[in-house]
Amino acid sequence: MTNFFNSTQPLRFDPEGEGLCFRHYNPDEVLMGKRMEDHLRFAVAYWHSFAWPGGDPFGDQTFDRPWFGGTINHAKRKADVAFDMFDILRVPYFCWHDADIRPEGKTFAKSQYNFEQIIEYFQFKMESGNTKLLWGTANMFSHRRFMSGAATNPDPDVFAWSAASVKLCLDATHKLNGENYVLWGGREGYETLLNTDLKRERQQMGRFLQMVVEYKHKIGFAGAILVEPKPQEPSKHQYDYDVATVYGFLKEFGLEHEVQMNIEQGHAILAGHSFEHELALAASLGILGSIDMNRNDYQSGWDTDQFPNNVPEVALAYYEVLRAGGFNKGGTNFDAKLRRQSLDPLDLIAAHAGAMDVCARGFKAAAELLSDGTLESMRASRYAGWETCAAKQMLQGDLESAAARVEVENIDPMPRSGQQEILENLVNRFV
Repeated sequence: MTNFFNSTQPLRFDPEGEGLCFRHYNPDEVLMGKRMEDHLRFAVAYWHSFAWPGGDPFGDQTFDRPWFGGTINHAKRKADVAFDMFDILRVPYFCWHDADIRPEGKTFAKSQYNFEQIIEYFQFKMESGNTKLLWGTANMFSHRRFMSGAATNPDPDVFAWSAASVKLCLDATHKLNGENYVLWGGREGYETLLNTDLKRERQQMGRFLQMVVEYKHKIGFAGAILVEPKPQEPSKHQYDYDVATVYGFLKEFGLEHEVQMNIEQGHAILAGHSFEHELALAASLGILGSIDMNRNDYQSGWDTDQFPNNVPEVALAYYEVLRAGGFNKGGTNFDAKLRRQSLDPLDLIAAHAGAMDVCARGFKAAAELLSDGTLESMRASRYAGWETCAAKQMLQGDLESAAARVEVENIDPMPRSGQQEILENLVNRFV
């Protein structure tokens, strides 16, 4: 164990405790027949926690970490600290991009060599610990070669480089028994239509995703392939705008039964939706896979990636996850970063511990609300008319027969209350 966290011991569940501890997250508490840890499936994001230097659009690095540097030894020291933190937090999972975990080489072969060394080191660390890989992915947005996209790039050589990157990362995810593989099209979009061929770029992106799915089956990777939507930033417009847009894309390329969604709270807000809307829509389409849990600052118009602290928001999100049957291979990844002024090592622990407590509080409220059954009963009652034989037959018929019912049955429908305020009051009893 390193001493970066000053010999901090694994956090315990102690509702009345002082200092660093869990006051709401009890991994062994059983809810709806499962342990809380198995419901929430928490994961730490390697990039924000260990690779992010503390910069923003208006200021450079504020963090001074002992693993910042361009050597394999720096990368291994970073891994040592990361696995220390996983143990302190007792999280079951972590996630990474290739660029987070290995030094960048001057050639692809050198980067691959560095990457494979760290993957072997991860294997060693994972064998002696309790943390598994929720998902891996390739960073195809930070390096200048990706400034015009990866799969959608006008240069076919960048497409080939991207294919090599994903193959390498998918192989590594498979090797580490990762449970999912994520593709986030960080620059799969455009800055201006003046130099963009929308049809061509869409075809390239669709074929690239088909190639990934084909390769997944070839190597026997049993995990899910996940796509993460985001509307804009860094591109002016990104093709994976939201869940609805991605589903249309998957249908176009015959991938709706092969690919699921990794949905982020902050991205949902940027798309003009709520988090629970995106989760509910994905569930209704059968493509809800995993979530990135964070929040945006509602006074800012950009993706601030803050740790969650709004229990009612979190509760409504987990309600939709539970309605869908809970996570299968997915989980709750904290795609969140410290504020630039949070310099101390223990700030990393406190941020995650607080977020885990917020999620636990929200999840327990969601479980109680679902178990109560009133909300679902009122929802079902609102649509009860569609359960009659006449209504079902109408949907199987044609426009003329549907229209004829008005005269034959002397239909004169009156509006009924949606009872929104009553439903909101009901939810507030639990959150």
